[in-house]
Amino acid sequence: MNPAVQKTLSLLLILCIGLFLKKKLVKPEHQQSLKVIILNIALPAVIFIALMKLHVKAELLILPLLVLCYNGLFLLISWLALPFYGLRKNSAEIRTLMLLMPSLAPGLSCFPFISEYIGEEALARGALADVGNKIAVLIFSYMLAMHWFYKLNSHVKHSGHAKIKSLFIGMLNEPINVVMALAIVLLCCNVYFEDLPLFLQDAAKLLADLMTPLILLFIGIAVVFKWDEFKQIGTLLLFRAGMTFIVSGIFLLFIPGASHMAILLAVVFPQSSCSFWPLAHMAAVEVLSKKEGSSSSPKVFNMQLAMNVLALSLPFSTLMVLSIFTSGAFFTHIPNIFFVGIGLIILSAIPVVIKWYKRKSKYKAYKNGDLERKEQTFFPSEQFS
Repeated sequence: MNPAVQKTLSLLLILCIGLFLKKKLVKPEHQQSLKVIILNIALPAVIFIALMKLHVKAELLILPLLVLCYNGLFLLISWLALPFYGLRKNSAEIRTLMLLMPSLAPGLSCFPFISEYIGEEALARGALADVGNKIAVLIFSYMLAMHWFYKLNSHVKHSGHAKIKSLFIGMLNEPINVVMALAIVLLCCNVYFEDLPLFLQDAAKLLADLMTPLILLFIGIAVVFKWDEFKQIGTLLLFRAGMTFIVSGIFLLFIPGASHMAILLAVVFPQSSCSFWPLAHMAAVEVLSKKEGSSSSPKVFNMQLAMNVLALSLPFSTLMVLSIFTSGAFFTHIPNIFFVGIGLIILSAIPVVIKWYKRKSKYKAYKNGDLERKEQTFFPSEQFS
C-alpha cells in the first residue's frame, strides 16, 4: 500500500473514533478542554521542537511578510467577489465574511498534517510564516472591526487605543507565541534542540506526540453536519479554497526550482481553516454595540453566520489538506494547482448561477410583480438572525 494512503487511513481511523466519541462528549466544556490541551500544550511543544531543529536563515524571515501580504490580498478579493455570491454591500453578512475568510488557523487544521507528511523542517517554516498571520488576525482584524463599528456608530467617541495595547499583551501571553519567542532567542544564541538536557528533550517529545491524535479526535467530536448550512457556506468555502490555490500558484511562479517541501507548504498552509480570532473581535464589538451603540444603528456583524462558518471551515480545510497530501506529486506541478483552483471556483459559482436563472425566470413569469420584493440574496440576512 502507498505510504501516504496508509498514513491517511490511520489518521481517518482516529477521526472516526472522534465521531464515535461525539455522543459521549456532548457538553461544550468537553470540547473546550481538548482545545485547551491542543493549543496550550501539544502544539507549543511541536512548534518548539521544530523551531529548535531549524537552522534559521535570513531569507526565511520573508515568510511572515508573505503571509501578511496574503491576508491583505484575500481581504481585497473577498470585498470584490462576495457581492457576486448574493451578499449585499455594506451588510453585516459581508463584513462578517470579509473578516473571517482571509484569516488562517493552521494550528488546528494544518500543522499536524504538515508534521506527519513533510516533516519538522516544513512545520518550523510554517510556524515562522504564521507570525505574519497572527499580526493580521490579532491586530489588523481588530482595527478593521473597530473601524466598521465607529463608522456605523458615529455618535460614539473613538477610544480603542487601550484595547489595541491589551491585544499586544495578550499576544505575548499566548503559549505558542512565548514558545516561539523562546526558541528564536535560543537559536540566536546557537543553542539547538540536541544541546538541551535529555530530560527536556524527552518531555517535549512526549507532549508533542499528543498533538496529532488529539487534533483528529477534536475534529471528529466538534464537527456538526447540517446540510442546509453546508450548501450555502460550503459554496463560499469552495471559492476560498479555489482562489487560495490560484494565489499559491501565482506565488510559486516567482520561485522556480522550489523544493518539493516548499511547494507543498506553499499550497497547504493557505488552505488552513478560518481563525477563531475574528469571531472574538466580533464578540467584543457586539458587547461595545450594546453598551454604547444606538438601537437604531445597523448591526456591525452577524454572529450566527460567523459561528456557522467556523464550524464548517475546520472539517472542510482538514479534508482539503488531506486530499493534497494523499495526491502524491499532483500538487507539485503548478499547472495542476491552477486547474484545481479554477475548477473549485467554477463549482462554487454553479449554485449562484442556478439561483440567478431561477429568479430571472420567475420575474419573467410575473410581469406585474415587484422584482425587489421577490428577489432574494444567496445569503438572506433573516436566515442568520
